[in-house]
Amino acid sequence: MILLFCGLSGAGKSTLANSVKDSLGRQSIPVEVIDADPYRARLFTDLGFSRGDRSENLRRLGYLADKFAAHGIVTIVSAISPYDDVRKELVALYPDVKVVFIDCSLDELRRRDTKGLYRRASLPDDAPDKLTCLTGVNDPFEPPSEPDLHLDTRDSGIEECTARICEYVRGQTAFVRSRRAGHGQ
Repeated sequence: MILLFCGLSGAGKSTLANSVKDSLGRQSIPVEVIDADPYRARLFTDLGFSRGDRSENLRRLGYLADKFAAHGIVTIVSAISPYDDVRKELVALYPDVKVVFIDCSLDELRRRDTKGLYRRASLPDDAPDKLTCLTGVNDPFEPPSEPDLHLDTRDSGIEECTARICEYVRGQTAFVRSRRAGHGQ
């Protein structure tokens, strides 16, 4: 299973991915987290932040996730993943991809601003530190049209969101196991 966490910067994707990994790991469910930031910094240094490069980044992450998932590892891809068409492409291309929308209002994200990105995006255009391609502010974000799971981290804490995701994963894996058992596999 691949869980494709998508949402704006600061919504809680990485925090939730690691929390889910810890929780499922305590239940002996193998989990791997593919966090877009370190992969982009170490492996995909050739990519910028154009629409094409952002799409290619997600395609590469999806390919890696499929390799882990093929070995029975629940794989969480934690990426902004701003474009619905690319998310749908991954759902169509790889088996058992579930889109998890980690949602949070822009006002709350500006209040949190853990990386200072929203402050930089609001600087005057001539400011040397101006961020001109922040997804959801001055670059588009297309919310998933049909997410498998939708969590709002403004209204729900990490523990509640982690529990909901883990419950969802356990339900999905139990369904797959029962389907395989019913077909004699």
